[in-house]
This record gives sequence, C-alpha cells and structure tokens, in this order.
Amino acid sequence: MRELSVVGVRVELPSNQPIVLLREVEGDRYLPIWIGAVEATAIAYEQQGVKPARPLTHDLLRDVLVALKAPLQAVEITELKENVFYADLLLGDGVRVSARPSDSIALALRVGAPIRCAEQVLGEAGIVIPDEQEDEVEKFREFLEQVRPEDFAG
Repeated sequence: MRELSVVGVRVELPSNQPIVLLREVEGDRYLPIWIGAVEATAIAYEQQGVKPARPLTHDLLRDVLVALKAPLQAVEITELKENVFYADLLLGDGVRVSARPSDSIALALRVGAPIRCAEQVLGEAGIVIPDEQEDEVEKFREFLEQVRPEDFAG
C-alpha cells in the first residue's frame, strides 16, 4: 500500500463530471477518480473548512464512529474492476467495511486518517505528470483555491 494525499476536486469538462485527484506522498504518481457531485461537495467543504449548520452524512458517520469508540484507522483503495474503484474503511481493531472511495476520502479528511492505495491500482490507474505539465498541476491548485463547494451543486 502507498499513502496518498488529496490534491483536491474539480469538474472535468466538457462532461461536467467531478473528479478527485490524489497524489502519492512519496512518489510522482497521481490517481484521478471520477466521483459524484455530492461527494465532491463533501470533500471540498472539508478541504475549505466549511462547516454546515447541520452535519452532512460524512460528519454523521464520523460522529457515529466516535460514539461507538471505533476510530477510522485508515482508508485503503484496494481494487479497480471494470473502471470502478473499490475501497475499505479500516475501523477499530481491524474491522474492514467496504465503501466507495469518494465516501472514504470524505470521511478520512474529517478524522485525519491516512489514505492508502494498493500498488496494483496505482500501477493500473496512476498517472505521472511530466515536469513540463507541472504548471498544469499548479493551475489546478490555483483553481482549487477559487472554487466554492456550491459550484458542485446539481
């Protein structure tokens, strides 16, 4: 397993499909995952420090795990089958719960849990951005500073 960090979310044009971009902590590969608008909003809210008046679903799950004393130890993106990513939540004393990567990432951001990815998945879906395209990544980071979570609403 390789640890990843969340670069951010954006909308891929012209399809208007949200995407979360992850990057190896100790490496050069990026992992793009297409996600739903609700999950994109949940990730963007947390990254931007937006606190809704009432808990969102991922906030609720965080609070339930705290109440049950079953902390989220890590998120693991385990497989890629037919262009669908699979992930597990690692809870408490080794309990694994299958979950969508987008939900897992939103939850991990809320509790500060590490996000890891199987080497096989990174080998298959990871991309290396050449140095000459690093300015595109910088533009993406600038975009993330300007985007608002409301931009992902239907």
